[in-house]
Amino acid sequence: MHFSYTELLWLLLVYSFLGWVIETAVSAVKTRKFSNRGFSTGPYCLVYGITAVILTVTMGELLDNTLFLLIGCGTISTAAEWFTGKLLERMNRHKWWDYSGKKWNFDGYICLQYTVFWAILGVIMLRFTNPVLSHLFRSMPSLIRNILLGVLTAGVLLDMAASVAASQHIRKDTHKPAAEIQHPAAWLRKFFRTIFSYVEKRMAKAYPILLEKTEEIRREGKFAEGCGFYKLFWLFLIGSALGDAFETVFCRITAGVWMNRSSLVWGRFSVVWGIAMAAATALLHKDIDKPTRHIFLVGTLLGGTYEYVLSVLSELVFGQIFWDYSHIPFNLGGRINLLFCLFWGVAAVIWIKVLYPKLSALIEKIPRLPGYLLTWTLVVFMSANCLVSGLALIRYNVRAGGPAAESGWERMIDTHFDDERMKELYPNSKFR
Repeated sequence: MHFSYTELLWLLLVYSFLGWVIETAVSAVKTRKFSNRGFSTGPYCLVYGITAVILTVTMGELLDNTLFLLIGCGTISTAAEWFTGKLLERMNRHKWWDYSGKKWNFDGYICLQYTVFWAILGVIMLRFTNPVLSHLFRSMPSLIRNILLGVLTAGVLLDMAASVAASQHIRKDTHKPAAEIQHPAAWLRKFFRTIFSYVEKRMAKAYPILLEKTEEIRREGKFAEGCGFYKLFWLFLIGSALGDAFETVFCRITAGVWMNRSSLVWGRFSVVWGIAMAAATALLHKDIDKPTRHIFLVGTLLGGTYEYVLSVLSELVFGQIFWDYSHIPFNLGGRINLLFCLFWGVAAVIWIKVLYPKLSALIEKIPRLPGYLLTWTLVVFMSANCLVSGLALIRYNVRAGGPAAESGWERMIDTHFDDERMKELYPNSKFR
């Protein structure tokens, strides 16, 4: 079933509201009182809406395959829950929920029983709820639905802005000297402070743990200490380079040819591997002492789901199929196969148990000031590299029977990255 962008926005808003209803109802049953459990003040939990849209876009091909649909929905939803929990914790140094007391939990943010629940909920949503909501949306007069979407979206954005600002104020004293009242714009600050104060009180009531005393944050003793942005960026960079080298050698051994396996137009970087290694580190670095089978199982499951989702999204965005496993036994729509899923599991074990500790130690030996300067230089380079690569792929797809270049950037891309050059850069890609 095809969904337009406006329909996806409609689904995001509706499922955000339904998610809020679920969270609030569960909280009311547990505490015997009403409590707004959403991050926002309004009646919606965006993580539900965003996850629902991701599932709608990526899982459509699996509607007739119940087993893989359950696995995909459960894995993606659980990853979204973990990421949201980590993001909120980073914002004000507190856990917004804690499953540490439940069996089979990971990091206190996710646990097996909720993964099963999300999987079942996802299947129900994709098979039954989505068609109903889509029919309801298409039945509305176009003017009514456009106004409704505009008003609701504006309300969500304003509410989110206030909630983010309030969450940043929860940890600090927002009172200022009395002399500030004399400032010409003091009334405006007072107005917003009143809004933030209300949102803060609402958050504190919903999540009392936010009022607990914040542990003093230890200053970094060396560059990229711990598992923060700088460490993950360098691991992404190294993982991209190693992934490209591995695939190049693998193709030489299995196919007998040297083939470019880079995801980008400048340099030899496999972004698929880089993102996977950085994500695996963020998810599994605390599990380094756990049994190998644990890391292998998680790596196999997450790696397979990640590769499937990436295949769908890259085809939708760039109009290209970058890999096709239809000729390999036990494949799923040609996007993933059992053998390569097992490869992801082995790669996770090698990365977490062997490579990560050594690479982490090497990264931390970089002097702090040069490390920061070099990191941001590489961030700018990789961002530009990804942007140009994306534009080149989009033009490569549009040029195939499409209109001639009109704007300046299109002509520039066509000049430097013509069809012959793109075939050299992406020899395995094919138009959908």
